[in-house]
Amino acid sequence: MEPFIIRNRKITSRDLKFIQAVVHEHWEKGRTHISRILCQKWNWVQPSGRLKDMACREILLTLYRKGQLDYPPPKFTPRNKRKIVTKIKVNTTPVSCKVTELESVKVKMVRHTKLEPLYDSLIDQYHYLGYVQIVGNHLKYMAFAGDTPVACIGWGSAAWAVQSREEFIGWTKLVKNKNLHFVMNNTRFLVMPWVSVKCLASKVMAMNIRRISSDWLKVYNYPLYMLETFVEQNRFKGTCYQASNWIKVGETKGTSKKGHKHLKHGNIKDIYLYPLNKHFKRLLRNDTV
Repeated sequence: MEPFIIRNRKITSRDLKFIQAVVHEHWEKGRTHISRILCQKWNWVQPSGRLKDMACREILLTLYRKGQLDYPPPKFTPRNKRKIVTKIKVNTTPVSCKVTELESVKVKMVRHTKLEPLYDSLIDQYHYLGYVQIVGNHLKYMAFAGDTPVACIGWGSAAWAVQSREEFIGWTKLVKNKNLHFVMNNTRFLVMPWVSVKCLASKVMAMNIRRISSDWLKVYNYPLYMLETFVEQNRFKGTCYQASNWIKVGETKGTSKKGHKHLKHGNIKDIYLYPLNKHFKRLLRNDTV
């Protein structure tokens, strides 16, 4: 049997026999329990020490769909894979002024707080991509002018392969695979549609950047060295990222990966990076001083 490469992990015929034995041994306890047991046996953990059980579940499901694994049915079948977000009403009175005329602007980290449902609701109602449950390590922020929410910012795992990013850093594939977790992706940025304040977006982004590294270290116990984001050319100009000193390093090819195939959709995005440490390239490449 040719080895399978799933989530950057090689699965040989010997691995497959081991996985099947674990599945049969814990069959009655369900898929979630099986993936956790397998992670423990592989010692497959994130840099924070948490089990990579979501990645493991993807491996198991992929092998099952390929007809290579006997796998128990799910214990619970969700009616809809998309999370149902409770809509929370907020004051949508138009705000139009100079940024200096706003009440004191503050950026708060809202993940695992009472404000998280409000963040989810605002993103779901007013961001053009809506709310999607973020898989893996992530943080959520909200900006307030006084008590009024004016923006939401979400951060998640970095994109797996970005040619211009790899070239900018000087990453080999091997080193990138090892150090990708030190990069975070700005997955959502929403200024409320009823807020029209010039320079607010860049101000909020700059405030968020100043605290994200320390917040990440507190939550996940490892540092961040760089941020990335992707700006759709046919929708946005990336002005707030430029004003916040992000570096444009290239653009995407307008394709997306589905399985082993690349599908062309023509939605080209500008690629921006933001170093959080002056030695970011050396740190990301594991170069010695």
